[in-house]
Amino acid sequence: MRALVTGATGFVGPRLLRLLDSPVVLSRNPERARGRLGPSVGPIFRWDPMAGPPPAEAFSAVDTVFHLAGESVAEGRWTEAQKARIRDSRVVGTRNLVLGMTQSTDKPATLVASSAVGIYGNRGEEELVESSPPGSGFLADVCREWERESLAAEGAGIRVALLRTGIVLGSGGGALGKMLTPFRLGAGGPLGSGRQWMPWIHVADLARMYVHAADVARIRGAVNGVAPEPVRNSEFTRALGRQLHRPAFLPAPYLGLRLMFGEFAQVLFDSQRVLPRVALETGFVFQYPDIASALREILAPAA
Repeated sequence: MRALVTGATGFVGPRLLRLLDSPVVLSRNPERARGRLGPSVGPIFRWDPMAGPPPAEAFSAVDTVFHLAGESVAEGRWTEAQKARIRDSRVVGTRNLVLGMTQSTDKPATLVASSAVGIYGNRGEEELVESSPPGSGFLADVCREWERESLAAEGAGIRVALLRTGIVLGSGGGALGKMLTPFRLGAGGPLGSGRQWMPWIHVADLARMYVHAADVARIRGAVNGVAPEPVRNSEFTRALGRQLHRPAFLPAPYLGLRLMFGEFAQVLFDSQRVLPRVALETGFVFQYPDIASALREILAPAA
């Protein structure tokens, strides 16, 4: 495939690029992106997602667009200004990307766009598949708007797949990178009671799932980008502690995290038992289906 990628310099982007042949990249800073990504990617076009559509020449001969760009939800406190940046980076940025795609004389055939399991909200013990209704809350509202902007591409005959991503685990950063220091110091532990479900996925499987969604023509709409074996937060912390050979029993109280993260703290305590039904039914094979194998691959070399 001839692919175009946004968000290429993020945590997932470089893993996806390794699976593609000289992809086109959109970046706010093409010079910095070239320095980070190296010569294996194709042309890099300048694009500010808030300013308008990408340049028309970026879509030349492109048949698949992978849209990963968006402000991190886990950086800093959720002030009103930060929440606006989170929303606009997804909603306005996606609107401008789709506008560029649909106005192109050489329209791509497929858009594989990021979304998030945050669309389901806090759902307790309920098993959540792609047909489950959305939940409530800030992230659920953002995800609904975000997906609506991606799905607008269908009006131009473009197939759209939406990767509803869970907690992405991998080396070199991401969610796991934020957890390692307290665990290595022996101060790790569950969040509150630890009974909440954590939908997670190894970054290598997520990158492969993006390509799978592009390759399988019958995939349309939501695809849960999670491993087939969700775990409770307490199970995850025990598995991480075992892999690091450290205790993991000090619970993190909600009030302390609320002081640290503001409204985002509630998201850490939400329970989402999300299952990847579409991926499994369309033949996707996970390399890391369980938390023990995922953490072993990520952490064993450095343990």
